Amino acid sequence: MIKILLVDDHELVRTGIEALLNSQEGISVIGGSNCGETALDMLVDIIPDVILMDVNMPGIGGVEACRRILQKYPDIKIIALSVHNDGPIPQQILKLGALGFISKGSPVEEMVSAIRTVHSGKRYLCSEVANNLAFQGLPGANDSPFEKLSQRESEVTNLILQGKSIKEMSDMLVLSDKTINTYRYRLYDKLNVKNDVELTRLAVKFKHIDSGLI
Repeated sequence: MIKILLVDDHELVRTGIEALLNSQEGISVIGGSNCGETALDMLVDIIPDVILMDVNMPGIGGVEACRRILQKYPDIKIIALSVHNDGPIPQQILKLGALGFISKGSPVEEMVSAIRTVHSGKRYLCSEVANNLAFQGLPGANDSPFEKLSQRESEVTNLILQGKSIKEMSDMLVLSDKTINTYRYRLYDKLNVKNDVELTRLAVKFKHIDSGLI
């Protein structure tokens, strides 16, 4: 039996996916969480085989949650879910060790196939993500400026886009206020923006943020 943990901030989405997966032979959803922080806490009591991780969530977000989980539980397989298949996020989360990335618009058959493939230790990418990754860096490709950012800069960027204060970011990432500000102005410089408003506009332009979060 493949044990699944669902991590998505929308209860309706979690409920729908759980019902669909529980109807599949050999798959069982053993828990659900609405954020990365709660998912980490749940892993003290339950150890799933595969985690379906929403990328765009309030709090530390799917990318940072993936990093923390795989640091502590390297044997857990993670499949990222997102409404966006382009931009820097797929590459970032795959580099952290996630084995799969599929669109939230994927049919249930593809989700089940992804789960079985990843559970066996192989990678699974939906066709859109695979194509975008294949063409990244080629002449004429529409590269996102967010790809210039380091992992920590990306984490700070995502929290800024969620409207988090310096103190909230410090608490979530376990960094000092001074260090957060250092990353903030470093990413401003790399992205050639002067403030959070310009950062948000750039994020929307390059689909680095779910428009539902702003």
